[in-house]
Amino acid sequence: MAALVQGVRSSLAISSCVLRSTFTKSVLLGLQQKCSISNLTYSKRIALHKLVPQTAMRHYSMDPPLTLELIRDRVLLVLKLYDKVDPAKLKLESHFMNDLGLDSLDHVEVIMAMEDEFGFEIPDDDAERLLKPIDIVNYVCDKTDVYE
Repeated sequence: MAALVQGVRSSLAISSCVLRSTFTKSVLLGLQQKCSISNLTYSKRIALHKLVPQTAMRHYSMDPPLTLELIRDRVLLVLKLYDKVDPAKLKLESHFMNDLGLDSLDHVEVIMAMEDEFGFEIPDDDAERLLKPIDIVNYVCDKTDVYE
């Protein structure tokens, strides 16, 4: 598909505003046969852009509401799945370095895993203070406006 788009772009000099949408092979071949797109006015290009089917679109929806218990379970699950954490020693009050034996690199990996789990970035200044699972739970609750 990329080679086809490159070939059509070079042969027809299609503007970038038209190429932003995802073209199917048949649409590209139809455009190539019908007209030279570089001769179209801007308003006709916009109209053509609206006619081309959008096959690669993102659809957003709301996440289910978070609760304190759900956040607590997700944090503990991520930590249990981390290979350097002993699940038998893991509690909400366990210190990452003192109780679980993690080093600073492991701490960074845990914070990155929490960012992936909850979908937002934790700044370095805040990450330095998150030394226990309960700290992470409280931080996520604060950032997602969960209060119980």
